[in-house]
Amino acid sequence: MAKIYRDKDAKLELLKGKTIGIIGYGSQGNAHANNLKDSGCKVLVAEAPDSPAWKAAVQAGFEVATADKVSKAANIIVMLVPDNLQPKVYRESIEKNLTKGKMLMFAHGFNIHFSQIVPPADVDVTMIAPKSPGRMLRQLYTEGKGPPALVAVQQDATGKAKAIALAYGKGIGVTRAGVIETTFAEETETDLFGEQVILCGGVSSLIKTAFETLIEAGYQPEIAYFEVCHELKLITDLIYQGGLTYMRNVVSDTAEYGDYTRGPRVINELVREEMQDILEEVQDGRFAKEWILENQAGRPVFNAMKKRDQNHPIEIVGKELRAMMPWLRT
Repeated sequence: MAKIYRDKDAKLELLKGKTIGIIGYGSQGNAHANNLKDSGCKVLVAEAPDSPAWKAAVQAGFEVATADKVSKAANIIVMLVPDNLQPKVYRESIEKNLTKGKMLMFAHGFNIHFSQIVPPADVDVTMIAPKSPGRMLRQLYTEGKGPPALVAVQQDATGKAKAIALAYGKGIGVTRAGVIETTFAEETETDLFGEQVILCGGVSSLIKTAFETLIEAGYQPEIAYFEVCHELKLITDLIYQGGLTYMRNVVSDTAEYGDYTRGPRVINELVREEMQDILEEVQDGRFAKEWILENQAGRPVFNAMKKRDQNHPIEIVGKELRAMMPWLRT
């Protein structure tokens, strides 16, 4: 069984006298910084000068500076800029300021696990990864709650890395739910696999393929959209709330029978074999290499695929139908 740490296992006082540098004031950075501030921690924020995020951090009452200045002043440096930008930010602004005894923290293990960032041996390297979007992390904190999170220690130079990471977890509110111990390798590989075969890649492809199947059979695009895309939220909400059994108990018996008998025909042994291949590509670094090279080349394949899918018929009809539901607008 996984080791789970809760509020009683974390000592917020370990952060007393320390300066926490939040590198990036995006969705996660915003939530981490504000939760830590409300927990009584000293927080600095690093952002690109005069950017919207810089102005938002200033408006929220933070002392804001460049990543160079923040990492020089901070004892705990938290990398919350996008994964593809982290190596450049690290090389140009952070590496030179990683003096002995400091902590470099992440919310995702990609760049450490695949050696795009290689910190010096005399600093702690840890991870606190909330299992929620930044907006939810902030909202739950203000309600006296928090989402679960993961904690990992890659380097323990000070002998206090895990304790300080858990204190940080308490500062952002995740120990209220529980923090599960993992490794950088396990978090990175399972995260990439989940994104590719289920959460993003798998679901997106299932939706598009089902939509195309109905359209090719002569059904109206609007009806197809509701059946294979719109109603997906109803099902995922039920699963999120109570698992597969709860969902099956709520839907009709007809739907449940179709689940048991037709689901395995869609997700069959060929799909299982493909999932295994994808997992191996994650584990041996082939996906990471492909993605790193794609970014270095200016993202030609990424941009082409993005443009293609933005013009898919399901996106066109979906936009029209969502206009009928103003409560969906953000």
